[in-house]
Amino acid sequence: MTVPLRRLAPFAFVAALAAAAPPALANPVDDAELLASRASLSGNYLAGRVAGSQRDASAAAAFFRAALRDDPRNPELVERTFLLTLAEGDGDAAMRLAERVVATDPSNRIARLALAVRAIRTHNYGAARHHLSRGAKGPLADLTVQLLTGWSWLGSDQTGKALDAVDKLQGADFFGTFRDYHAGLIADLGGRKEEAGKRLDSALSGDGSALRIAQAVAAFRARNGDKAGAMKALAEFEKTAPRHPLIRETKTQIEQGKEAKRAVRDASDGAAEVLYGIGGALGRQGGEDLSIVYLQLALYLEPDHPMGLVTLADLYDQLNQYQDAIDVYARVPDGSPLKRNAEIQSAMDLDRLEKTEEAKKRLTKLIEADPTDQEAIVALGNIERSREQFKEAAETYTRAIDLIEKPQQGKAPAADDPKAAPNALAAGPAQPSAASTGAEAGAAPVRDKSNWSLYYVRGIAHERSKQWPKAESDLKIALELAPDQALVMNYLGYSWIDQGVNLDEGMKLIKKAVELKPDDGYIVDSLGWAHYRLGKFDDAVRELERAVELRPQDPVMNDHLGDAYWRVGRKLEARFQWSHAKELKPEPAELPKIEAKLRDGLPDDRKTGTAEVKEKREGG
Repeated sequence: MTVPLRRLAPFAFVAALAAAAPPALANPVDDAELLASRASLSGNYLAGRVAGSQRDASAAAAFFRAALRDDPRNPELVERTFLLTLAEGDGDAAMRLAERVVATDPSNRIARLALAVRAIRTHNYGAARHHLSRGAKGPLADLTVQLLTGWSWLGSDQTGKALDAVDKLQGADFFGTFRDYHAGLIADLGGRKEEAGKRLDSALSGDGSALRIAQAVAAFRARNGDKAGAMKALAEFEKTAPRHPLIRETKTQIEQGKEAKRAVRDASDGAAEVLYGIGGALGRQGGEDLSIVYLQLALYLEPDHPMGLVTLADLYDQLNQYQDAIDVYARVPDGSPLKRNAEIQSAMDLDRLEKTEEAKKRLTKLIEADPTDQEAIVALGNIERSREQFKEAAETYTRAIDLIEKPQQGKAPAADDPKAAPNALAAGPAQPSAASTGAEAGAAPVRDKSNWSLYYVRGIAHERSKQWPKAESDLKIALELAPDQALVMNYLGYSWIDQGVNLDEGMKLIKKAVELKPDDGYIVDSLGWAHYRLGKFDDAVRELERAVELRPQDPVMNDHLGDAYWRVGRKLEARFQWSHAKELKPEPAELPKIEAKLRDGLPDDRKTGTAEVKEKREGG
């Protein structure tokens, strides 16, 4: 599975702290500097504002830099250019601008934070504390300042003062987890092992699902002779987020008797950990712009911070800034356990940029290097499926499923092996075969419940490539592995009804899917369309109206509602829905059908349901 690494960043709870966010961010524009050099002051200012509103940080920074050259004393231009330059990742230029910001606004919190980070980077810890003490106050500022102050005191070889500074942190309940985590790291580096153990254990109790806390606790326990305790911390984490590459790396180090890597090595690393942790949490809670600033500052301190890089790239993905994401993924160090994930995500982003062949070549290269790389195989299948290459996708998913049904060297991939995990949605029907584990030929393959999505999506690929028997087999396996998965119930149930078979069982599955996900417009639409297929038009109208309320911009649902309206005699409303469906840019193959209905309506005969479906099926 492609692990959602951003979501496994340290802490999951800084929603209310993003009181001040810098301008919006995004992709570079190659000719922005050239355009800016030819524009007037007002033109560059307006262009910068527009680029910022479109989340184009690179272009916005270029325009504001040009405007600033024409009006160098304008404090608003200085601050905006500083923020955008920092978000763009040009740390040295941003620091020079930060000096100009504080010259006119001494308490500017982001500028003071940036200058403190620069001071930590150059080991000027006294200057760092000075800048941290001068910034404007607030919950987020307090959290950041106290933790960074603590790390600055450690850099000055004052462990006691470092712990005192961190312990001054007061605020929301979750502040305690930040406090204990960083106090534990500081105490460990300062040689206070007993204190470190207590504080790290307290942090783990506060948030056992936090990746960096679990990793730090396990490494600390292993270095201090508690191998069983270390493995327990990792096992607890994996209950909520299995197969994370960094956890797997730590586990392997401990199992092999090697020294587990420390989460941080010195004060600069510790400060980067603070900024990465808060930045990652902000990004998950809707504070994307401020998150990028924090992550860029973390990377200014530690350019090769793997989780910082992956979290920033994942954030760009979230903002649909795919080229920026690709550029950041490329910076993940080759020796990092996250490198493979980064390469796979880069390929997926290339596909999103319509560079599908390049994406497929990258994935193929990864698979050739390691034919057991299930995640890369599934990613390739996903691309093929999204491009409607359903036959090829089914074949690719089969390669992934064979890795779990026919494990290499007589041993199935370990449940915590990152290569054994499928992407969230990918796969198709199983071909039952003897597992190569020494079992007799014909023995049923052993299937892990977590692999239901592989069979589910291969089932979709088989169904779309007109291989229904295989599709049905896969969907049944997926439902057996995940009996409460609404997606599987919906797909299998609707497929049966659409073909006029297993009608009662199919309707039960769809109704149960709606009970599980009553606000999922797609599943509600399936229920409405199933009623339509069975000739229950009043019921169809009721459910399809609700589906359109849930997803008003979906052309398929509006088209379905138009059909249902027509069948109950509401022909004016039917034409309105079809017209709306046409405006919503339906699939090219559906557009002529909608136009024909707008012109001619539906046939007057009310032949629907099983008879209509069977006729279509038998007629090919």
